[in-house]
Amino acid sequence: MERRLLVATRKGLFQVIRDDGAWRVACTAFLGDPVSAVLADPRDGRLYAALDLGHFGVKLHRSDDGGASWVECAAPAYPPAADAESGPSTSLIWAIEAGGRDEPGTLWAGTIPGGLFRSTDGESWSLVRALWDEPSRVNWFGGGYDHPGIHSICVHPHDSRQLLVAVSCGGVWYSADAGESWESRCNGMFAEYMPPERREDPSIQDPHRMVRCPAAPEVLWVQHHNGVFRSTDEGRTWREIGGIEPSSFGFSVVVHPRDPDRAWFVPAVRDSCRVPADGKLVVTRTTDGGKNFEILSDGLPQHEAYDLVYRHGLAIDDDGKTLAMGSTTGSLWVSEDGGRRWWTLSTHLPPILAIRFAG
Repeated sequence: MERRLLVATRKGLFQVIRDDGAWRVACTAFLGDPVSAVLADPRDGRLYAALDLGHFGVKLHRSDDGGASWVECAAPAYPPAADAESGPSTSLIWAIEAGGRDEPGTLWAGTIPGGLFRSTDGESWSLVRALWDEPSRVNWFGGGYDHPGIHSICVHPHDSRQLLVAVSCGGVWYSADAGESWESRCNGMFAEYMPPERREDPSIQDPHRMVRCPAAPEVLWVQHHNGVFRSTDEGRTWREIGGIEPSSFGFSVVVHPRDPDRAWFVPAVRDSCRVPADGKLVVTRTTDGGKNFEILSDGLPQHEAYDLVYRHGLAIDDDGKTLAMGSTTGSLWVSEDGGRRWWTLSTHLPPILAIRFAG
């Protein structure tokens, strides 16, 4: 069976396919341009690619033919401010997600500076004002960027009006009414980088990445700046998962589509040293909800490896066994057995920003 992998890099979008038992780069698009986010819409097969063109702004493109051709469509844009020079503008599209299966055409986008946008037709976007006007926004700040950003959007698989978003740095937010109102859901998270009196302040938490198990949507995993957290009640409460070797610091996480206890992470040393521990790139996996972890390294570089895997640089296919991982050094790996063995597909792509499976 053919599988496709969308690999968004600092210098273009690469489509990698598995056909006749082998993986290969099938085609490229936007060569030379940074691609910050990608989406393969499972409802209609359309592909979306967000571009970060610097002085030329952000762009969004859509393909209706599997990536053979692309057309530019409207990108999320902030409403004009009274003072055009000081008003917000979209500096990065950090996440694109499909709405529910009961709302064809609906898309969600997370941006820097911390805005959530919704499209009901794939052609125009509206800023979700209730979250943008949230009073605690004054406490949000950038986690690696100058401004806060929304990088994770989890739409409930059975009720498309329910969604959770994660903000760096601004915590986790829940809406039950398609974004009309919001509540913070950070109970149990903590931020060691803040003064003690603000350690548990929900408005300054830095979840690096948040994922939801489709088969058990009440279960969420977060790779936080201060470690790994898990929730079994849709984010109402979070529990820190400790004792992870070689490190609990990192950016990426994926969860098995049918088993909420099975999740994968890519650790780095710590915030001030964002490289693999001891120069060995590994993936950590739990199969029992975080009680125990395995270190998976077969096929990964174990000597002088300095690869960092970004928030969206780790992906899992719907089969629950096939994973893909791309690094800041332009290396790309695939595993077809849940991470036990990794195969190197390339070591010379541009720095990889995001990966998605597409069919």
